[in-house]
Amino acid sequence: MMQVTGAELFLVRLPLVREFTTSSHRKAFLEHVLVRVEDRDGAVGWGEIASPSGPFFAAETVETCWSITTEHLLPRLLGAEWEHPRDAAAAWAAVRGNEFAKAGVDMACWTLWTGARGEPLAAALGGERETVVAGVSLSIEPTVDALLEQVARHVEAGYPRVKLKIAPGWDVEPVRGVRAAFPELALHVDANGAYPGEAADDPGSPLRALDDAGLLMIEQPFAPRDFRAAARLQAGIDTPVCLDESVVEPADLETAIALGACRVLNIKVSRMGGLTPAVAAHDLAGRHGIPVWCGGMHEFGVGRAANVALSSLPGFTLPSDVSGSDKYYSRDVVLPPIRADRGTVRVPWDVAGLGHAVDEEFVRAQATRTAQLSVQPGEQPGEQR
Repeated sequence: MMQVTGAELFLVRLPLVREFTTSSHRKAFLEHVLVRVEDRDGAVGWGEIASPSGPFFAAETVETCWSITTEHLLPRLLGAEWEHPRDAAAAWAAVRGNEFAKAGVDMACWTLWTGARGEPLAAALGGERETVVAGVSLSIEPTVDALLEQVARHVEAGYPRVKLKIAPGWDVEPVRGVRAAFPELALHVDANGAYPGEAADDPGSPLRALDDAGLLMIEQPFAPRDFRAAARLQAGIDTPVCLDESVVEPADLETAIALGACRVLNIKVSRMGGLTPAVAAHDLAGRHGIPVWCGGMHEFGVGRAANVALSSLPGFTLPSDVSGSDKYYSRDVVLPPIRADRGTVRVPWDVAGLGHAVDEEFVRAQATRTAQLSVQPGEQPGEQR
């Protein structure tokens, strides 16, 4: 039986190598919360809460995650006994929503358990691949020429798939420009829900105009809960519609399947509340013949390593957002840093747990806020000191 008796949180800010723009905002740095848990035998596990600082991708923020984790999730986990990471979530089952916060704690339980057992995380999750094909996500740029420069740089680095962020007014022209310059490139677009549902039915919609661009998929064109608009668009175009923000739990995927709202699924550990529900979504999609890929939230090395392990599962047949961390950060929080070699990332089957050592000295030096919780043997969950 596992029992977490101590936990620490670190709010860490890392500057981005290059500013990143989506349909909702622009960012020059990322603040994520790293979760360190320790069991009664001294084994350690790490997780990452990769929520955005502001409520743009989802309702959660760094501040809400910090509060929920310190006041609700960890107090319920500390002192509770569990045999498998899948069971750990029972400790915080009463907490609704707050998937980003849950994801970091769930991830920490998985890496604690696999590290203590001497088992690679990928193996415990059900992975099979020794390497994962990586894609890159490129932001909205000031000009099409600037975008083409970025695409060329990453194609030269060997990445086989490029995802372009789009928004109303930045869609058909940049996509056609990239397609003309790179006719064979595996390309897809991501709107992060920026288009109104009416665009699903408009024959002059930019989303329909992109149907002849040879895209792998159009990702999350509409607001997260607007499954019907996604279904109408999918019925009217050949390009697969991919859902991201719409699918928070497996039941959402069942709804999307019933409505015909998607033909591809982006699985994000953070969005779905951890590795446990991410594996469940992978399995459900597989039963319905829906290919999946692993999306990212510009994770630091802890979350990125977990994404690599998840992407080794058999249903992840499309390139995942697990590009090398040097694309985003000049120095990462894990050793060795995660690197891509000609568009592929190695799965560390020879190292137990996360597969990378956390640079704890660097984490502590970079932390702008910390918290420490503990429980003594014999105390009940919720009696943290």
